[in-house]
Amino acid sequence: MILAAGRGERMRPLTDHTPKPLLPVGGKPLLIWHIERLCAAGFTHIIINHAHLGQQIEDVLGNGAAFGVSIAYSREINALETAGGIATALPLIEEDVFPVVNGDIYCEFDFSRLAEPLARLARGYDHAHLVLVDNPPHHPQGDFVLEGERVTNAGIPLTPHPARFTFSGIGVYHRALFEHIPPGERAALAPLLRLAIDAGRVGGEHFAGRWVDVGTPERLNTLDEELRQRHAA
Repeated sequence: MILAAGRGERMRPLTDHTPKPLLPVGGKPLLIWHIERLCAAGFTHIIINHAHLGQQIEDVLGNGAAFGVSIAYSREINALETAGGIATALPLIEEDVFPVVNGDIYCEFDFSRLAEPLARLARGYDHAHLVLVDNPPHHPQGDFVLEGERVTNAGIPLTPHPARFTFSGIGVYHRALFEHIPPGERAALAPLLRLAIDAGRVGGEHFAGRWVDVGTPERLNTLDEELRQRHAA
């Protein structure tokens, strides 16, 4: 599943007329970077939720055939936040365990690395596996502590820890994580993750490759220039 329902307030005025996940970097929309990488890793059935200007997403991507995948859409009248969006889309997701990626990030993550956590969650113990990245300048405090392959602390207040990283927006989830959220209800993901962490049911990994939270026009422009220079070299 790709999450694409956010309004992108910090990206205005760009997002007044274009959904944030359709903003182009390096010559193609953020969503298409994701779809190509997911397809290359063998994930060919993709669910995309949308709300703000969502018809534009459907017009650009269609049924996914042009990209070698099949795409189904979970349409939200108003954005339901991360957990609410996933819970509402569950009837479209055939498996009990599935990967999810935020549509408004750029990441050179190899999604085939998720095969092991997908299998582990399918065995029925963990409810989530999070891909964590180094803390960017705009989020120096990080989100979660990674000890070995376990996410052990989502501490509030945050305490200094050498293994505190930022959540990349890429995760694997078991549908049981969302079982108490009614479809169509707004719900944040972080409280669900903290409960699962407290129960010892969240694994994780550190990704040291290229990752950008494309949260401002400045970051978008910097990434666009980087990718264009790379491909021109």
